[in-house]
Amino acid sequence: MIRILAVTTISSIAFGATYAQTPSAAPAATQPPATIVLTLADALARAKENSPQFQAAVTELGLAREDRYQSRAALLPGVNYNNSFIYTQGNGTASGRYIANNGVHEYISQGAAHEQMGAAEVLDYQRAAAAHALAKARAEIASRGLTVTVVQDFYGLLAGQARTINAERANNEGQHFLDLSRKLEQGGEVARADTIKAQIQANDLKRAWDDAKLAEQNARLTLAVLLFPNFFQDFTLVNDLEAAPALPPMNEVQQMAAKNNSELQAAFAALAVANKQVGVAKAGYLPSLSVDMLYGIDANQFAKRAPNGTENLGYGGIATLNIPVWNWGTTQSKVRQAEFLRHQAQVELSAAQRQAIADLQSFYGEAQLSYEHLQVLKQSTELAEQSLHLTNLRYEAGEASALEVVDAQNTLTSAGNSYHDGELRYHLAIANLQTLTGAF
Repeated sequence: MIRILAVTTISSIAFGATYAQTPSAAPAATQPPATIVLTLADALARAKENSPQFQAAVTELGLAREDRYQSRAALLPGVNYNNSFIYTQGNGTASGRYIANNGVHEYISQGAAHEQMGAAEVLDYQRAAAAHALAKARAEIASRGLTVTVVQDFYGLLAGQARTINAERANNEGQHFLDLSRKLEQGGEVARADTIKAQIQANDLKRAWDDAKLAEQNARLTLAVLLFPNFFQDFTLVNDLEAAPALPPMNEVQQMAAKNNSELQAAFAALAVANKQVGVAKAGYLPSLSVDMLYGIDANQFAKRAPNGTENLGYGGIATLNIPVWNWGTTQSKVRQAEFLRHQAQVELSAAQRQAIADLQSFYGEAQLSYEHLQVLKQSTELAEQSLHLTNLRYEAGEASALEVVDAQNTLTSAGNSYHDGELRYHLAIANLQTLTGAF
């Protein structure tokens, strides 16, 4: 059973209350902040809030969503209300000196509905929709990648705590062996060489314990940077290192990977964006139609009726068909650019498909092997514990040498550390496999 080691934090945040300065009021003791207990799900939620890489992917998704909205809105009619006053220098006539204007004074107050219709607008909306799907897939990739990082750091700290406990136990065993050797040497039952060997072993184990505590502290700092915006360190982890999820059969994993592989989804979405971009570029060869409907006043008096009684308020319309004729090869150049990008997207999709097959087999093989090794490592740890106990009894009875005790101690320490490393390896293997399949 792995225990959770309470680690003293380097810094703490103090919260205090301010009281009125009265003679009878005694200052209240400052209460330390409560320790936060985190599960893996809690750690994932906090990491998503504080990870700049993940938030960048979320921002990209939000921008793509708004681009899609704007492209869709561009397909619909827009309405504006325009108000203008035009003054033209007079020349003694009703029209003034600028013949293009309707008079010396011209008032324009109109509501205008504008609609632009063409293949480019429709294809641009489809391109924006494909870009939104691409951003969504990339956000999922960022989420799964962050999950792997959190799993590695979360269980890395738990494994570090377990290694510290293991090193502390080994240090205690070494000190006990040193004390025993000294007593036996004083009684003339063992040689001085045994005590020297025990002292060297005790020194090595104490140094290993110090290294384990430093490694645990560094693992805590790494996780604190990932989870807390204020570098908070007074937290403990729910220890589920031994509660690793079961590995599904290979056929189930293959089915999940076919449906939920975010890398493949991103590659397909990137190809869809490139295809739509080619369509947008080719739409430059096609005519486009714009329609404007106007209603309001365009007259020499800002009034519903003119002085002669005629109506100023009315409506009109303009329809324009724009036919492209010549632009010095700009459209052809844009089409070639889009085709280059499409070819690159096709190459990347093919590579992503091959890599997905390789990753699936590699990650599943790693998870399967690490799970099988866990059972062996656990058995080795139990056997090493028995071996050390029996060797200590034999040494006290004068049937074993100091070298045998030292070897048994080192074997137990190594077996314990290997078991905890194996637990971390299996959790990380499952997390890597889930990047291809989603959650089990």
